[in-house]
Amino acid sequence: MDTAADRPLPLEGVRVLDVSQVMAGPFCSMMLGDMGADVIKIEPPTGGDQTRSAMGFKLKGDDSLGFINLNRNKRSFAVNLKSPDGLAVFKELVKTADILVENYRPGVARKLGIGYDDLRTVNPGLVYASISGFGQTGPWSQRPGFDLMAQAMGGVMSITGEPDGPPAKSGVPVADIGCALFTLSAILSAHIGKRNTGQGQYIDASLYEAALAFAIWDVCEYWGTGRIPEKLGTANRMSAPYQAVKASDGYFCMGANSQRLWLRLCELIDRQDLADHPDYATIARRLENRVALIDELETVFVTRPMEDWVATLLDAGIPAAPIYNYAQALDNEHARERGVVMDVPHPVEGQARSLGFPMKMMGTPQRVRLSPPLLGEHTDTVLQELGVNQARIAALREEGAVG
Repeated sequence: MDTAADRPLPLEGVRVLDVSQVMAGPFCSMMLGDMGADVIKIEPPTGGDQTRSAMGFKLKGDDSLGFINLNRNKRSFAVNLKSPDGLAVFKELVKTADILVENYRPGVARKLGIGYDDLRTVNPGLVYASISGFGQTGPWSQRPGFDLMAQAMGGVMSITGEPDGPPAKSGVPVADIGCALFTLSAILSAHIGKRNTGQGQYIDASLYEAALAFAIWDVCEYWGTGRIPEKLGTANRMSAPYQAVKASDGYFCMGANSQRLWLRLCELIDRQDLADHPDYATIARRLENRVALIDELETVFVTRPMEDWVATLLDAGIPAAPIYNYAQALDNEHARERGVVMDVPHPVEGQARSLGFPMKMMGTPQRVRLSPPLLGEHTDTVLQELGVNQARIAALREEGAVG
């Protein structure tokens, strides 16, 4: 009997070369691997991906938990691209690939001889994605490509934090992960399009533009009013009340972000005076007078615990949520049912804790087919697949072309 787990994954038979390090590129290629692609992680023989040694705490082996969480469902091929023989072997591998992801600083791949123009002569059907901080062109293209700098120059830090506080970055790397997901979308589109033309194409993705792409409400406010958006803390530019508010034992989030919900809230907390007040009569007026409005609401909310308020508001059909730390977000009844956390097999660690698959494909459910690889763990296997014999593999390793 055919079951979903027995069916081939959507990208089975698709080969991806992951010539990237740290976060955006590896996250993108890991998503491709989760969909069934054969992802070969290209790493320098000495050291490998920087994140192998990242983070300030040690596991049993040399690889960090960060590396493990970014590199499941991949094989590691250690090759020295600065070696003529290493480069030649890499180009043989390119002939077998469908997709390549790299995140060198613009111009470096070309200097190494693995830029798009170099490789499309080897494989015209190659979908080649470059991830960088600010894109391949423009006066900022050579700036270091880090999430923090993209958030800073993409406007994110200017609107994050409390109104009277210093600039703050988003607590999670929105530019890195956002760029990874936009690049994933472009790669899949280009791969599908190749079916019609047989031709691959080049994708130029940047952390800076990914950060900006999230700012729809903020840039619309700027274009529509001419006012430069400012920090709002947990509040929202489109509606009020819609933010974190104080209860007797801490903060929770709530959102009466429509006229119907606003009137229901006033009834629930027995504050008809707020419903009748001209300063709060419409969404526009509530936004203008948001600070005073929240002060009024908190005089009620501080009389009861936050979990009590969350339950009361949800029962009334008003969106509300407790504010969880990561211990709470990862370990609760809902997270367990959704598989938010999973244990990944690892050749040294035995089992390593990992975040689960963020999207669920019911017809072809994702699974951990390959544990996060040790550096160069699959070098020999990949070379054998290319038809390289054992004597030649030994010679390549001896001269430092592969590891």
